[in-house]
Amino acid sequence: MPLQKKPVTGMKDIMPDEMKIRDYVQSVIKDTYRSFGFTPIETPCMENIGNLSNKQGGENEKLIFKVLKRGEKLNVSDAKEEADVVDFGMRYDLTVPLVRYYSNHSNELPSPFKALQMGNVWRADRPQRGRYRQFMQCDIDIIGEAGNLAEIELILATTTTLGKLGFKNFEIRINERRILKAMAAYSGFDEKDYDSIFIILDKMDKIGTEGVKNELLGAGYDEGGIDKYLELFKDMENMTDVNSAIDYLLGKLGDCLEEEVATSMKEIATSVNAAKGDFFKLVFDPTLVRGMSYYTGTIFEIAMPEFGGSCGGGGRYDKMVGNFTGKDVPACGFSIGFERIILLLMESGFKIPGEAEKVAYLVEKGYPADKLSEVMKKAQTERANGKQILVAKMNKNKKFQKEQLSNEGYTAFEEFFK
Repeated sequence: MPLQKKPVTGMKDIMPDEMKIRDYVQSVIKDTYRSFGFTPIETPCMENIGNLSNKQGGENEKLIFKVLKRGEKLNVSDAKEEADVVDFGMRYDLTVPLVRYYSNHSNELPSPFKALQMGNVWRADRPQRGRYRQFMQCDIDIIGEAGNLAEIELILATTTTLGKLGFKNFEIRINERRILKAMAAYSGFDEKDYDSIFIILDKMDKIGTEGVKNELLGAGYDEGGIDKYLELFKDMENMTDVNSAIDYLLGKLGDCLEEEVATSMKEIATSVNAAKGDFFKLVFDPTLVRGMSYYTGTIFEIAMPEFGGSCGGGGRYDKMVGNFTGKDVPACGFSIGFERIILLLMESGFKIPGEAEKVAYLVEKGYPADKLSEVMKKAQTERANGKQILVAKMNKNKKFQKEQLSNEGYTAFEEFFK
């Protein structure tokens, strides 16, 4: 039986044209984030399964690629539960590995620590447009900064990067987990039910207000409380300005909303709007939930009209380090949806700006060795001057060879005959 030449479902081979753009985008991301003071790090692709399955990763914990124990440790015949045969898992995001990394090395790191991490993650998800089972994530995180300077820096660094890649007219949608809780408390829901309610609320953009109401009714919640809850969202339907929305909520929710939370959100909006360019908008979205249960405060998401969905997001997760060390440390992060960004650039016919001139030297078969050394010397000189030089044997069908090289971006040819 022949070997399978296609990649496994949900993963893909990356062709040269795409790889060229991926390399360029990664360089822009790294250079921009470094200019904001972020430091590159790297973590392993596998983590202990207990770190990944600690009920903080939301639905992603159902999508872990689990790794069997090896050698003598693997005893399937005596296994009674999953823990008997599984000890590691492929990371499903970069946040859990980062927090483990920080917990392990905090004494060697500055405070606050501004981390930049890019790497592949794995989820046993259903593949679809812009979604794979292996994909690149690009994260920046600030650990040890309790104030909202972290959110401001993360938003500005991320949007500056997207602007350098040519994206315009996108939105950064922002909300606060404590605002979500305040709205639920105002409506009369019990605190123990908040997570279940937010899971349903997160579907608002797909099933609408009536769909959310029907699901809440189906879950057994009081209709009066549901109507009071949904009335808040109706009143704020066109209230996208952060400061205006927060002022409305302060007046409506009363003691349910802490003044400190409202003030912090307004400070974030004022600072970002003062510093940002005109290529994106900061928008308050009261329905924004973010699926990860580890978020404790501000949450945000990138909405791009070209994609019709989220192209990244993040938020504050102040309780996560404490799961490793027993002591909570403030933390906040933002992740760019790298694969979706690449998809949009490929579909738009993106050309890398300032790309080096590509020249092909075609050497006839049987070209003398002493003369070939001069060709190689010339190629090295041109490379040092910034050109991309390919030295290749001249094919019999020279016209077809040049057509292929032109498709690869070569714009000039030099021919060397014996």
